[in-house]
Amino acid sequence: MAKSATSTTPPAELPAEEPEYTPLLGRIPILELSPQVDDGGWPATAFSGEVVPFRATAFREGHDLIGVGLLLLDPSGEQTEHRMRAINPGTDRWEAQVQLEAEGLWRYRVQAYADEYATWHHNAELKIPAGVDVELMFTIGHDILVRASGDKRRSTAERRHLTETAKVVGDTKRTAEERLTAATEDRIVAILRARPVVSLPTLSATRSVLVERTRAGVGSWYEFFPRSEGAKKLADGSWKSGTFRTAAKRLPEIAAMGFDVAYLPPIHPIGRTFRKGPNNSLDAGPNDPGSPWAIGGPDGGHDAIHPDLGTEKDFVYFVGKAKQAGLEVALDLALQASPDHPWVTEHPEWFTTLPDGSIAYAENPPKKYQDIYPINFDNDPIGLRTEVLRIVRYWISLGVRIFRVDNPHTKPIAFWEWLIHTVNAEYPDVVFLAEAFTRPAILQTLAKAGFQQSYTYFTWRNTKEELEEFLSGLAGDTADFLRPNLFVNTPDILTEYLQFGGPAAFKIRAAIAATAAPTWGVYSGFELYENVARAGAEENIDNEKYEYRPRDYAKAQTLGRSLAPYLTMLNRARSEHAALRQLRNLTIHSSEDDSVLVYSKYLAGEFTRSGRPDAIIVVANVDPHSVRETVVHLDVTRFGVQPGAQFEVKDIVTGAKWTWGADDYVRLDAFTEPVHILSVKVGS
Repeated sequence: MAKSATSTTPPAELPAEEPEYTPLLGRIPILELSPQVDDGGWPATAFSGEVVPFRATAFREGHDLIGVGLLLLDPSGEQTEHRMRAINPGTDRWEAQVQLEAEGLWRYRVQAYADEYATWHHNAELKIPAGVDVELMFTIGHDILVRASGDKRRSTAERRHLTETAKVVGDTKRTAEERLTAATEDRIVAILRARPVVSLPTLSATRSVLVERTRAGVGSWYEFFPRSEGAKKLADGSWKSGTFRTAAKRLPEIAAMGFDVAYLPPIHPIGRTFRKGPNNSLDAGPNDPGSPWAIGGPDGGHDAIHPDLGTEKDFVYFVGKAKQAGLEVALDLALQASPDHPWVTEHPEWFTTLPDGSIAYAENPPKKYQDIYPINFDNDPIGLRTEVLRIVRYWISLGVRIFRVDNPHTKPIAFWEWLIHTVNAEYPDVVFLAEAFTRPAILQTLAKAGFQQSYTYFTWRNTKEELEEFLSGLAGDTADFLRPNLFVNTPDILTEYLQFGGPAAFKIRAAIAATAAPTWGVYSGFELYENVARAGAEENIDNEKYEYRPRDYAKAQTLGRSLAPYLTMLNRARSEHAALRQLRNLTIHSSEDDSVLVYSKYLAGEFTRSGRPDAIIVVANVDPHSVRETVVHLDVTRFGVQPGAQFEVKDIVTGAKWTWGADDYVRLDAFTEPVHILSVKVGS
């Protein structure tokens, strides 16, 4: 048997003692802070006037009770304290709702603590009547009251009352009932709830909320092509383009419908090379204006105005007229170029050159956009940053404060993060809307990186089940960072629902968009029920992207073929009901019909200018081809009504009034009025 080898190597030194582990948890665990984005990597966002629910999970070992408070630091450095209440029993979840008004960066922490009086109160009401540890409980209660009376932050009257009560509690000559009643009467409870007797105070990490101007989160958008407003077809088949001056005449009508943002597609020179003709054809005639998104030509690029529309002076005139009408102008920011753009010759490094020497054009297989060159952001990132920032600043100097960004998901997100933060550091009132119809991770990351608003998948969410999931997600899952803009249609999107749903489909989609989110939008022609699609495409035939489309809105309204009065009613409801101008306050209710969607929005009186609560119930038949009769089931506590109580509702659409409760019959005829928008009369 072989002998074991004996090592002559000296034993290795034992490692030095590792430092003592520092727990991540405080004395009282505080977890799952909300609002927050990626553990504080970015600030959460809100708009001025938004009611934000601040939440945290907090608990302690054993049975002693805790209190939880929100410490909120506003942009000026002033701190306020807000007591948080327990929600959803058994979850240890706490909440305080606060309406954030001041624009700028807010910071907050959550403080949890042992609430000594609350714990004593709970135990005393169990033990003392049962004759268990009676004098011990009174001794503990007396001590808590004495300590509370010594807190100089309390008013003189409160301290005096606490002192007098402590004497009663400590008086062994009084009955146990007298002493317990004194220690637990309403005034004492209120005093010690407002400023508890605290031990084991624990603070959470600090998180931040960026509050931006109200328009960043609330608005009604109307998109139209200025070249179509006032355009005239001449006898020889050519067209005289509309201008900023003729388009300005449309602005009062847009404002009269209640819209507050007028959004313009690109207004720059349009390239000639590979110009698209009607219906996206490859054969453009001499009179075809081309797609505004094929930006750039001999007359300039992104900092130039198409000469047919007018001059810089004319654009400033248009912006001024919009302001007079109560409208803001949103301008399209499309970072791409036609083959004729000055950048192509001046900065070829800003594009992708293929092995055969040609420049790559845009593709979204099977679609091809030969008239558009995408930008390559990697060859000269500093040069591109400088140029785009210059362009944005230029349009800001002409009065633009809102930019709708075309296809931001096809550009590096780090670029957008840099641009938006750079611009907002100089102009905090500038708003960027992301046209990001893309995968959820990209769409959401664009919002986290700074986009104040985003298009969403709303146009493709049409069934009751789809809408319940979608709207709940907007109001909850992503509300800390993503503000949806619920456009019902765009020049690129005419869904099958609108193509085949008739006028009812237009009403249904507009009603849901206008009431479910504080920002929504329409593209002109929606009010005229334009629903004919190009064969094989999900966009309008004779698309305005490729040709002039003057419309006779007044004639349609005279003939009763216009949705404009309905859109006006929706925007008026949004103006009159503060609950509709909030995002996070939506609650889904149920119905017994798979095509009847029910939701409510509620705002407590403490958050409204009138001081009265505001509640809206929306009941929508989402099948535009049917009459639906069913029963809806409401959690009435979600909009300020006591269980079992009846209440009055008024239909904003028709003016009809009913008395409702938790379970209510409805009949919704898609061929007349497919949606109830009910104003609830609740107590003040």
